[in-house]
Amino acid sequence: MDVQVLTVSSKGQISLPINIRKKLSIDTGDKLVVYASNDAIMLKTLKLPSAEDFETALSEAQKWAASVGYAEDDVNDIIKAVRRNKRG
Repeated sequence: MDVQVLTVSSKGQISLPINIRKKLSIDTGDKLVVYASNDAIMLKTLKLPSAEDFETALSEAQKWAASVGYAEDDVNDIIKAVRRNKRG
């Protein structure tokens, strides 16, 4: 595990050390997600799928929906049901 001590700037910014950026293939413009819990902070790289990967996932989801009998018209009803369940 790489451990580095970082300093927070007056603007609340930090710089990721080059060896960590290289190890994790983090390039300029890449997105990171930050999680905070108590006094701990975790950064995670956010990698968006390629257009091809997205198309593959969409196709698989459509095949699954068809296999269980869902049609496009069912989507709004499913979303409403999930939202109702989340509200308790």
